[in-house]
Amino acid sequence: MAKTIPPNSPHISWQGAISFESKERSLIPWRIPYDKIDLFPPDALLERAEKPAGVRISFRSDTTTVYGEIEPYALPEEQDSFTLDLYCDGAFHETFQIKGENTFQFTSLPPEDKLIEIWLPQFMRFGLRSISIDDSSYIDQYEDPRPKWITYGSSITHCRAAASSSQTWPAIVSRKHGLNLTCLGYGGNCHLEPMVARMIRDLPADFISMKVGINIYGSSSLSIRTFRSSVIGFIEILREKHIDTPLAVISPIYSPDRETVLNTGDLSLQIMRNEIQEAVSKIQSYGDRNIHYIDGLSIFGEQYGHMLPDGLHPNAEGYKVMAENFLNEVAIPIFKK
Repeated sequence: MAKTIPPNSPHISWQGAISFESKERSLIPWRIPYDKIDLFPPDALLERAEKPAGVRISFRSDTTTVYGEIEPYALPEEQDSFTLDLYCDGAFHETFQIKGENTFQFTSLPPEDKLIEIWLPQFMRFGLRSISIDDSSYIDQYEDPRPKWITYGSSITHCRAAASSSQTWPAIVSRKHGLNLTCLGYGGNCHLEPMVARMIRDLPADFISMKVGINIYGSSSLSIRTFRSSVIGFIEILREKHIDTPLAVISPIYSPDRETVLNTGDLSLQIMRNEIQEAVSKIQSYGDRNIHYIDGLSIFGEQYGHMLPDGLHPNAEGYKVMAENFLNEVAIPIFKK
Protein backbone atom coordinates (compact mmCIF):
# COMPACT_ATOMS: atom_id res chain seq x y z
CA MET A 1 0.00 0.00 0.00
CA ALA A 2 1.09 3.59 -0.61
CA LYS A 3 -0.02 7.00 0.59
CA THR A 4 -1.04 9.22 -2.36
CA ILE A 5 -0.82 13.00 -2.24
CA PRO A 6 -2.45 15.30 -4.84
CA PRO A 7 -0.22 17.89 -6.53
CA ASN A 8 -1.97 20.83 -4.86
CA SER A 9 -1.59 19.39 -1.38
CA PRO A 10 -0.31 21.87 1.25
CA HIS A 11 2.24 19.19 2.18
CA ILE A 12 4.07 19.74 -1.13
CA SER A 13 6.16 22.84 -1.86
CA TRP A 14 6.85 23.98 -5.41
CA GLN A 15 10.10 25.94 -5.38
CA GLY A 16 11.02 28.15 -8.34
CA ALA A 17 7.58 28.27 -9.98
CA ILE A 18 5.87 31.60 -10.69
CA SER A 19 2.33 30.27 -11.16
CA PHE A 20 0.32 27.16 -11.98
CA GLU A 21 -2.07 25.89 -14.60
CA SER A 22 -4.67 23.64 -13.01
CA LYS A 23 -6.25 20.85 -14.99
CA GLU A 24 -8.79 18.29 -13.85
CA ARG A 25 -6.07 15.89 -12.70
CA SER A 26 -2.80 17.81 -13.08
CA LEU A 27 -0.90 20.81 -11.82
CA ILE A 28 1.51 22.40 -14.31
CA PRO A 29 4.14 24.92 -13.12
CA TRP A 30 4.78 28.04 -15.20
CA ARG A 31 7.58 30.61 -15.08
CA ILE A 32 5.33 33.57 -15.85
CA PRO A 33 1.91 34.45 -14.34
CA TYR A 34 -0.38 31.94 -16.06
CA ASP A 35 -3.47 34.02 -15.36
CA LYS A 36 -1.95 36.88 -17.41
CA ILE A 37 -0.33 34.97 -20.28
CA ASP A 38 -1.99 37.18 -22.90
CA LEU A 39 0.14 40.05 -21.59
CA PHE A 40 3.38 38.12 -22.23
CA PRO A 41 3.69 37.84 -26.01
CA PRO A 42 4.98 36.29 -28.17
CA ASP A 43 3.95 32.62 -28.18
CA ALA A 44 7.63 31.65 -28.30
CA LEU A 45 8.12 33.15 -24.84
CA LEU A 46 5.08 31.30 -23.50
CA GLU A 47 6.36 28.03 -24.93
CA ARG A 48 9.62 28.47 -23.01
CA ALA A 49 7.91 29.71 -19.85
CA GLU A 50 5.92 26.48 -19.47
CA LYS A 51 9.16 24.48 -19.29
CA PRO A 52 10.06 24.31 -15.58
CA ALA A 53 13.80 25.03 -15.54
CA GLY A 54 14.94 25.27 -11.93
CA VAL A 55 11.56 24.21 -10.47
CA ARG A 56 11.63 21.71 -7.62
CA ILE A 57 8.98 19.66 -5.83
CA SER A 58 10.01 19.67 -2.17
CA PHE A 59 8.77 18.07 1.05
CA ARG A 60 10.01 16.44 4.23
CA SER A 61 9.38 12.74 4.80
CA ASP A 62 10.84 9.53 6.16
CA THR A 63 9.67 7.55 3.14
CA THR A 64 12.06 5.15 1.39
CA THR A 65 10.27 5.38 -1.96
CA VAL A 66 8.74 8.18 -4.01
CA TYR A 67 6.38 7.35 -6.84
CA GLY A 68 4.81 9.89 -9.16
CA GLU A 69 2.19 10.03 -11.89
CA ILE A 70 2.45 12.72 -14.56
CA GLU A 71 0.22 13.90 -17.38
CA PRO A 72 0.86 12.56 -20.90
CA TYR A 73 3.49 14.51 -22.78
CA ALA A 74 4.89 14.90 -26.30
CA LEU A 75 8.65 14.65 -26.77
CA PRO A 76 10.32 16.76 -29.46
CA GLU A 77 11.47 14.76 -32.48
CA GLU A 78 15.14 15.07 -31.52
CA GLN A 79 14.51 13.97 -27.91
CA ASP A 80 13.69 10.43 -26.78
CA SER A 81 13.49 10.96 -23.01
CA PHE A 82 13.77 13.44 -20.15
CA THR A 83 15.04 13.23 -16.59
CA LEU A 84 14.11 14.02 -13.01
CA ASP A 85 16.77 14.36 -10.31
CA LEU A 86 16.11 13.57 -6.65
CA TYR A 87 18.14 15.01 -3.76
CA CYS A 88 17.99 14.07 -0.08
CA ASP A 89 19.08 16.80 2.34
CA GLY A 90 20.93 18.49 -0.51
CA ALA A 91 22.82 15.36 -1.57
CA PHE A 92 22.22 13.80 -4.97
CA HIS A 93 20.37 10.48 -4.76
CA GLU A 94 19.30 9.42 -8.24
CA THR A 95 18.37 10.49 -11.77
CA PHE A 96 15.22 8.88 -13.18
CA GLN A 97 14.88 8.77 -16.95
CA ILE A 98 11.35 8.97 -18.33
CA LYS A 99 11.04 7.42 -21.76
CA GLY A 100 7.45 6.91 -22.86
CA GLU A 101 5.86 6.13 -19.50
CA ASN A 102 3.77 8.53 -17.43
CA THR A 103 5.23 7.56 -14.07
CA PHE A 104 8.49 7.88 -12.16
CA GLN A 105 9.89 6.12 -9.13
CA PHE A 106 12.79 6.64 -6.75
CA THR A 107 13.75 3.87 -4.35
CA SER A 108 16.23 3.08 -1.54
CA LEU A 109 15.94 6.51 0.08
CA PRO A 110 17.32 6.70 3.64
CA PRO A 111 14.54 5.87 6.13
CA GLU A 112 15.09 8.83 8.47
CA ASP A 113 13.55 12.29 8.32
CA LYS A 114 14.95 14.23 5.34
CA LEU A 115 14.29 16.96 2.84
CA ILE A 116 13.33 15.51 -0.54
CA GLU A 117 13.76 17.70 -3.62
CA ILE A 118 12.81 16.60 -7.12
CA TRP A 119 14.29 18.79 -9.86
CA LEU A 120 11.91 18.96 -12.81
CA PRO A 121 13.04 18.76 -16.46
CA GLN A 122 14.41 22.08 -17.67
CA PHE A 123 13.11 21.68 -21.22
CA MET A 124 9.84 19.72 -21.03
CA ARG A 125 6.33 20.78 -20.07
CA PHE A 126 5.57 18.86 -16.89
CA GLY A 127 2.23 18.17 -15.26
CA LEU A 128 2.07 16.34 -11.92
CA ARG A 129 -0.97 14.22 -11.12
CA SER A 130 0.12 12.71 -7.82
CA ILE A 131 2.99 11.81 -5.51
CA SER A 132 2.96 8.56 -3.53
CA ILE A 133 5.11 7.62 -0.54
CA ASP A 134 5.32 4.65 1.83
CA ASP A 135 1.99 4.07 3.56
CA SER A 136 3.55 4.27 7.02
CA SER A 137 5.48 7.48 6.31
CA TYR A 138 4.62 11.10 7.01
CA ILE A 139 4.93 14.10 4.70
CA ASP A 140 5.40 17.76 5.68
CA GLN A 141 5.70 20.94 3.67
CA TYR A 142 9.17 22.44 3.32
CA GLU A 143 9.62 26.18 3.77
CA ASP A 144 12.91 27.12 2.15
CA PRO A 145 14.78 29.51 4.49
CA ARG A 146 17.59 30.31 2.05
CA PRO A 147 17.95 33.74 0.40
CA LYS A 148 15.84 34.08 -2.74
CA TRP A 149 17.77 34.43 -5.98
CA ILE A 150 16.15 35.34 -9.31
CA THR A 151 18.24 34.94 -12.47
CA TYR A 152 17.02 36.12 -15.89
CA GLY A 153 18.48 35.17 -19.24
CA SER A 154 18.41 33.29 -22.52
CA SER A 155 18.92 29.66 -23.55
CA ILE A 156 22.35 29.92 -21.92
CA THR A 157 20.50 30.30 -18.61
CA HIS A 158 17.76 27.84 -19.60
CA CYS A 159 20.53 25.25 -20.20
CA ARG A 160 18.87 22.66 -22.41
CA ALA A 161 22.18 20.84 -22.97
CA ALA A 162 22.93 20.39 -19.26
CA ALA A 163 23.58 16.79 -18.18
CA SER A 164 20.30 16.70 -16.24
CA SER A 165 17.75 18.99 -14.63
CA SER A 166 19.89 19.69 -11.56
CA GLN A 167 23.09 20.26 -13.55
CA THR A 168 22.22 23.60 -15.13
CA TRP A 169 24.59 26.34 -14.06
CA PRO A 170 21.93 28.19 -11.98
CA ALA A 171 21.00 24.92 -10.22
CA ILE A 172 24.63 24.17 -9.36
CA VAL A 173 25.21 27.70 -8.07
CA SER A 174 22.06 27.66 -5.95
CA ARG A 175 23.04 24.44 -4.19
CA LYS A 176 26.69 25.38 -3.66
CA HIS A 177 25.95 28.90 -2.41
CA GLY A 178 22.76 28.06 -0.47
CA LEU A 179 20.23 30.01 -2.54
CA ASN A 180 16.53 29.49 -3.22
CA LEU A 181 16.53 29.63 -7.01
CA THR A 182 13.97 31.05 -9.39
CA CYS A 183 15.32 30.54 -12.91
CA LEU A 184 13.92 32.82 -15.61
CA GLY A 185 16.04 31.56 -18.47
CA TYR A 186 13.88 31.56 -21.61
CA GLY A 187 15.59 29.93 -24.57
CA GLY A 188 15.61 32.38 -27.49
CA ASN A 189 13.37 34.79 -25.61
CA CYS A 190 15.42 37.12 -23.44
CA HIS A 191 14.59 40.46 -25.07
CA LEU A 192 14.23 42.79 -22.07
CA GLU A 193 10.42 42.70 -22.27
CA PRO A 194 8.85 45.24 -19.88
CA MET A 195 6.30 42.70 -18.59
CA VAL A 196 9.12 40.38 -17.51
CA ALA A 197 10.76 43.31 -15.73
CA ARG A 198 7.47 44.08 -13.95
CA MET A 199 7.11 40.42 -12.95
CA ILE A 200 10.61 40.33 -11.43
CA ARG A 201 9.95 43.68 -9.74
CA ASP A 202 6.94 42.19 -7.97
CA LEU A 203 8.64 38.96 -6.83
CA PRO A 204 10.43 38.61 -3.50
CA ALA A 205 14.19 38.49 -4.02
CA ASP A 206 17.34 38.84 -1.96
CA PHE A 207 19.58 38.72 -5.04
CA ILE A 208 18.93 39.27 -8.75
CA SER A 209 21.09 38.57 -11.77
CA MET A 210 20.41 39.16 -15.45
CA LYS A 211 22.53 37.91 -18.33
CA VAL A 212 21.37 39.67 -21.46
CA GLY A 213 22.32 40.32 -25.05
CA ILE A 214 22.67 37.15 -27.08
CA ASN A 215 18.99 36.80 -28.10
CA ILE A 216 18.82 40.49 -28.92
CA TYR A 217 21.89 40.10 -31.12
CA GLY A 218 20.51 37.00 -32.87
CA SER A 219 17.09 38.48 -33.61
CA SER A 220 18.17 42.11 -34.00
CA SER A 221 15.21 42.82 -31.75
CA LEU A 222 16.97 45.98 -30.52
CA SER A 223 19.52 48.19 -32.21
CA ILE A 224 22.46 50.36 -31.28
CA ARG A 225 19.86 53.13 -30.92
CA THR A 226 17.62 51.25 -28.44
CA PHE A 227 19.76 48.62 -26.70
CA ARG A 228 21.38 50.67 -23.92
CA SER A 229 18.16 52.53 -23.13
CA SER A 230 16.29 49.21 -22.92
CA VAL A 231 18.85 47.83 -20.46
CA ILE A 232 18.46 50.97 -18.33
CA GLY A 233 14.67 50.86 -18.54
CA PHE A 234 14.50 47.20 -17.53
CA ILE A 235 16.75 47.83 -14.53
CA GLU A 236 14.85 50.94 -13.46
CA ILE A 237 11.61 48.93 -13.44
CA LEU A 238 13.25 46.37 -11.15
CA ARG A 239 14.48 49.16 -8.89
CA GLU A 240 10.94 50.49 -8.32
CA LYS A 241 10.57 47.84 -5.58
CA HIS A 242 14.00 46.20 -5.36
CA ILE A 243 15.56 49.52 -4.46
CA ASP A 244 18.75 48.16 -2.92
CA THR A 245 18.70 44.44 -3.79
CA PRO A 246 22.14 43.26 -5.00
CA LEU A 247 21.85 43.15 -8.80
CA ALA A 248 24.44 41.61 -11.12
CA VAL A 249 24.15 42.62 -14.78
CA ILE A 250 26.11 40.22 -16.98
CA SER A 251 27.04 40.82 -20.61
CA PRO A 252 27.22 38.04 -23.24
CA ILE A 253 29.62 35.13 -22.88
CA TYR A 254 32.06 34.31 -25.66
CA SER A 255 30.71 33.34 -29.09
CA PRO A 256 33.38 33.33 -31.82
CA ASP A 257 31.17 34.14 -34.80
CA ARG A 258 29.44 37.06 -33.09
CA GLU A 259 32.24 38.91 -31.33
CA THR A 260 32.92 41.53 -34.01
CA VAL A 261 30.34 40.80 -36.72
CA LEU A 262 27.58 43.41 -36.79
CA ASN A 263 23.97 42.29 -36.95
CA THR A 264 21.30 44.30 -38.73
CA GLY A 265 20.93 46.48 -35.62
CA ASP A 266 24.63 47.48 -35.82
CA LEU A 267 25.45 45.46 -32.70
CA SER A 268 28.23 42.95 -32.08
CA LEU A 269 28.90 41.16 -28.81
CA GLN A 270 31.88 43.42 -28.17
CA ILE A 271 29.69 46.50 -28.68
CA MET A 272 26.95 45.03 -26.49
CA ARG A 273 29.38 44.47 -23.64
CA ASN A 274 30.42 48.12 -23.84
CA GLU A 275 26.79 49.27 -23.97
CA ILE A 276 25.79 47.18 -20.94
CA GLN A 277 28.81 48.37 -18.97
CA GLU A 278 27.98 51.98 -19.84
CA ALA A 279 24.33 51.46 -18.83
CA VAL A 280 25.36 50.12 -15.43
CA SER A 281 27.91 52.92 -15.01
CA LYS A 282 25.27 55.58 -15.66
CA ILE A 283 22.90 54.01 -13.13
CA GLN A 284 25.72 53.87 -10.57
CA SER A 285 26.42 57.55 -11.15
CA TYR A 286 22.91 58.32 -9.86
CA GLY A 287 23.67 56.67 -6.53
CA ASP A 288 22.90 52.97 -7.04
CA ARG A 289 25.67 51.28 -5.05
CA ASN A 290 24.28 47.75 -5.25
CA ILE A 291 24.31 47.22 -9.00
CA HIS A 292 27.33 45.43 -10.47
CA TYR A 293 28.53 44.95 -14.04
CA ILE A 294 30.03 41.53 -14.81
CA ASP A 295 31.87 40.97 -18.08
CA GLY A 296 30.43 37.79 -19.61
CA LEU A 297 33.92 36.77 -20.71
CA SER A 298 34.85 36.34 -17.05
CA ILE A 299 32.06 33.76 -16.79
CA PHE A 300 32.82 31.98 -20.06
CA GLY A 301 35.61 33.36 -22.20
CA GLU A 302 37.54 32.42 -25.32
CA GLN A 303 39.57 29.79 -23.44
CA TYR A 304 36.40 27.69 -23.20
CA GLY A 305 35.55 27.92 -26.91
CA HIS A 306 36.02 24.18 -27.34
CA MET A 307 32.99 23.71 -25.05
CA LEU A 308 30.70 25.51 -27.53
CA PRO A 309 29.71 22.73 -29.95
CA ASP A 310 27.52 25.10 -32.01
CA GLY A 311 29.64 28.18 -31.34
CA LEU A 312 26.91 29.58 -29.07
CA HIS A 313 25.68 27.22 -26.36
CA PRO A 314 27.96 25.55 -23.80
CA ASN A 315 27.84 21.77 -23.56
CA ALA A 316 27.19 19.94 -20.28
CA GLU A 317 30.77 20.46 -19.10
CA GLY A 318 30.64 24.08 -20.19
CA TYR A 319 27.65 24.74 -17.95
CA LYS A 320 29.63 23.37 -15.00
CA VAL A 321 32.43 25.80 -15.88
CA MET A 322 29.90 28.64 -15.97
CA ALA A 323 28.62 27.63 -12.54
CA GLU A 324 32.10 27.66 -11.02
CA ASN A 325 32.99 31.00 -12.57
CA PHE A 326 29.66 32.54 -11.57
CA LEU A 327 30.30 31.43 -7.99
CA ASN A 328 33.72 33.09 -7.98
CA GLU A 329 32.80 36.27 -9.91
CA VAL A 330 29.27 36.93 -8.66
CA ALA A 331 27.84 34.73 -5.92
CA ILE A 332 30.74 34.81 -3.46
CA PRO A 333 31.74 38.50 -3.78
CA ILE A 334 28.28 40.01 -4.37
CA PHE A 335 25.59 37.64 -3.04
CA LYS A 336 26.74 37.88 0.57
CA LYS A 337 24.35 36.39 3.10
